[in-house]
Amino acid sequence: YEHVFSSARDKGVAFWDLPGYSRSVYAEDHALLTPESRVWAPNTYGWFVFVVEGNIQVKRTTGSKTIDLAANDYAYFPPGSNDTLTSVMGAGLCIFERVYSKKGKPGFQHGTTDDRPVLPVDPEVFVLRKLLPVSDEYDFNIHVMDFEPGQYLYVKEVHYNQHGLLLLQGQGIYRLGNNWYPVQAGDAIWMPPFVLQWYAALGSQNSRYLLYKDTNMDPLLSP
Repeated sequence: YEHVFSSARDKGVAFWDLPGYSRSVYAEDHALLTPESRVWAPNTYGWFVFVVEGNIQVKRTTGSKTIDLAANDYAYFPPGSNDTLTSVMGAGLCIFERVYSKKGKPGFQHGTTDDRPVLPVDPEVFVLRKLLPVSDEYDFNIHVMDFEPGQYLYVKEVHYNQHGLLLLQGQGIYRLGNNWYPVQAGDAIWMPPFVLQWYAALGSQNSRYLLYKDTNMDPLLSP
């Protein structure tokens, strides 16, 4: 995923650092955040950590075990976790955090993306993997979705689930409401409940994105 933290851009979707120019958009029903307008801030607590590049070590407080995570690996830290993350050489991470909204006791999870089973999505054509258990005590899940160039979402989705998305690889067009955006690796998107959403992969490289999704929650009771 070298384009997530790099200024390199594929041909055909080259956006130079023009003075005053940004593709970022914040609207009432969606947001697109592109690398040229990022403001970096420290992350002091994260529930779901995905390693985009580099290596990290997870030190569990329950025992002396240390877990090594490389690019494409992930870990979920349940509420109240005091585990620590370190990196000797530095790493690029995508972190999703939220206030836990259930009454269960979800457990610590970790793994490698490509070791997760591919799930059926008929009539869609993309490849879907879910990184967290689908059991009731988890109030969100993380999906990894892969598209070959020219593939697109069959359903123009509208639903109550909220999304956060990081495009890890590739480029394409994302529809949010009645707006159409060219997107590429390194772009992040926020989608609130009920916004119309659709994606098509373009270019010569496969697209892969990381998608946060609310799950197992009553939409009438959710914040």
